[in-house]
Amino acid sequence: MTLNEAELGKEYTINAVDTAGDDDMESFLFSLGCYSGESITVVDRRRNLVVSIKDARYNIDPELASAIRV
Repeated sequence: MTLNEAELGKEYTINAVDTAGDDDMESFLFSLGCYSGESITVVDRRRNLVVSIKDARYNIDPELASAIRV
């Protein structure tokens, strides 16, 4: 499932990052710490998702969240 479908407050492990060949998006997500094997938690969900990765919080849009498979 994608990160858009994740439950609030539940910790997941990233299985894959599928950016459909978009190298800029892939390098951006990698710079945030989004890569296979890393833990991620959806902290809040409004218009965008607030996620926690490696003790940091980031606000990501649904397009980025759809590229992250957990």
